[in-house]
Amino acid sequence: MLRILKARWQQKHRTMPYPAGSLPEMPDRFAGRPVFCGKCRKGCRSCQDACPVEAVRLEGERLTLDMGRCIFCQACAETCSCGALSFSRNPQLAAARREDLNLSADSQARIEALSERARKFFGRSLKLRQVSAGGCNACEADVNVLETPAWDIGRFGIRFVASPRHADGLLVTGPVTNNMRLALEKTYAAVPEPRIVIACGTCAISGGIYAGHPEATGGAGSVLPVDLYIPGCPPHPLTTLDALLRFIGRPVPGYPDGF
Repeated sequence: MLRILKARWQQKHRTMPYPAGSLPEMPDRFAGRPVFCGKCRKGCRSCQDACPVEAVRLEGERLTLDMGRCIFCQACAETCSCGALSFSRNPQLAAARREDLNLSADSQARIEALSERARKFFGRSLKLRQVSAGGCNACEADVNVLETPAWDIGRFGIRFVASPRHADGLLVTGPVTNNMRLALEKTYAAVPEPRIVIACGTCAISGGIYAGHPEATGGAGSVLPVDLYIPGCPPHPLTTLDALLRFIGRPVPGYPDGF
């Protein structure tokens, strides 16, 4: 015990200063917001054919990518021979509307994630019940990271609670399997009004790699009204934290596509 206390004393304050200070270090292979470098000049559809979840679409010379279906494997960018599509390191991916996740060269530089209802009722205190609705545990693990001392999401008044009776809303991960559908509906019914639903991860948004499977419903939106969509497979903790802060109206820094 004394050794543990000594080590903790030597570590001192470990919580990152974000969003007021510097950004946390990102993994080398992190893939953020897609970047469209002009029109597809060859029309070869190699990027579309390489996508395992049909997130990429090429209509004539117009290229689109649905972040709600994308698993950020970057196969499309690696296959694209004309450099029409790449991935930045911009972690701001979340949107309040599902259609805003469908990106093209004409899309706005910043996706809107703010909810006026969330800012009004939960801007100072947000309690969430996390529901794993058939996920692989990757999204769940990266959500758990936010409660470690380094991230300390509680300093923003955001906490995860054990009972839906004590929650302001649900954070759903996984494609919502048939076996989990009733449990999710009952958990949602137990949350008092006003309540919110957050779909965290590609599976929870669209079904992800399980889309179309007879044992999966196709994401939280097929069962419940969703207020916030957080893309990623899984979403990086910074993407989730940024999404939650913008959702309740807290100021966060902007990120250029080249970040």
